Amino acid sequence: MPMSISPADAAKRAAAALALESVEGGMRLGIGTGSTAVWLVRLLAERISATGLDVVCVPTSEATAALARELGVPLATLDELGALDLAIDGADEFDPRLDLIKGGGGAHFREKIVAAAAARFIVIADEGKRVPRLGAFPLPVEVVRFGWPATEAAIRRALEGLDLGGAPIRLRERDGAPALTDEGNYILDLALGAIPDAPALARRLDSITGVVEHGLFIGMADCVALGRADGTAGMLRRLAATPDPREIDLMRDEDA
Repeated sequence: MPMSISPADAAKRAAAALALESVEGGMRLGIGTGSTAVWLVRLLAERISATGLDVVCVPTSEATAALARELGVPLATLDELGALDLAIDGADEFDPRLDLIKGGGGAHFREKIVAAAAARFIVIADEGKRVPRLGAFPLPVEVVRFGWPATEAAIRRALEGLDLGGAPIRLRERDGAPALTDEGNYILDLALGAIPDAPALARRLDSITGVVEHGLFIGMADCVALGRADGTAGMLRRLAATPDPREIDLMRDEDA
């Protein structure tokens, strides 16, 4: 590992490297978006170049697609492949249930489609993404542009019914204008602090007309490849009996 690498990048690289141990020749692979996923694409490209690994990948964003093409990673569309063997992606937060908040990069709609299409979903993350309860990271909600203030009002009403009333909601901006997703939609970031019942919130958001997709990934991750600042990593696997979200120490951490 290069001497100049930061502790944060060392953790991200270690997580990506551990997840890549699950990649086998002939796989149809979903590849995620974000800073940890960048390490995934780089390491995958190195392995393809060194060993001739035969995989085809579906990227979850235009940014990931551009990097993969630059590095020579074979790409296809989900339309072409239909289903995937494995998806590997990062997360903004994960809790003891291995439920996630994703969407800091605005790609959670495509990320969720790709994860749902995969037989197995591995999350790559560093220790800073591990939380006792989801919500400290603002929850992204992708909404259609038409009538978006009405959609925001419906979201506020839903939050009130879940003891989250009054939580700030911010329209995401980029360069002084509303930020657009790859699908051309807006993103509302919900500053919730702590979500008492993430599955219930996911169901409420799913029912709102105008909401395209939200960043709650409930029951989707099979395991988390957790990287550490010292360049080591361990695998956290979903427990058969789901612990209370506050009992984060009950997660099983298998050193790699």
